[in-house]
Parts: sequence; structure tokens; C-alpha cells
Amino acid sequence: MPDITRDDVAHLAGLARIQLDDAELDRLAAELPKILDSVATVTQALEGAGDVTPMSHPTPLTNVFREDVVRPSLSPEDALAAAPASEEQRFLVPKILGEE
Repeated sequence: MPDITRDDVAHLAGLARIQLDDAELDRLAAELPKILDSVATVTQALEGAGDVTPMSHPTPLTNVFREDVVRPSLSPEDALAAAPASEEQRFLVPKILGEE
């Protein structure tokens, strides 16, 4: 486990312009070596993986977007044919927010 002192944490906090109180300095001085050990463990696992290609997801993802192509669709008259009310080629709906 790497040695990280309270002064090291205070120095790093100063470089990052983060103000830490005494309790936070003590807590981070105890936690940072464990975090660095975990990073080292993951790094060792990656080094031992050989030619395995890094991936962002465990299962392959496929783009599901379709091409943006203009296709025939309903005319405004056909779309409004089943509407309970319409006005100027738009659906007419009751006001829900008052007069304004």
C-alpha cells in the first residue's frame, strides 16, 4: 500500500484548489492508498488480459437509427379527418391554462 500522508493530501487539495477540513484530510489520507491499490489491481488485470480489445459494454450495441428519408405520409386533411375538432389545418383542443 503506497504511503500517502495527511500533508500529501493537503498538498493535492491545494493544487486542485479544494478546501478540506481536518476530518476530510484524515479520512482521505486513509482512503487514498486503498483507492490507489484498487487502481493498481485493475491495471494489473488489464495488463494480463493480452490482446483483449477494450470495450465500453459487455454486449455489442448496434445503432438502431434509420436513415432520414422523406416518405409518403398522411396529408393534413387525412390526419385531421378523425379529429373531434380542427381549425386552420390544426387539431383544436380545449384550453387548459385559462385565457392567457
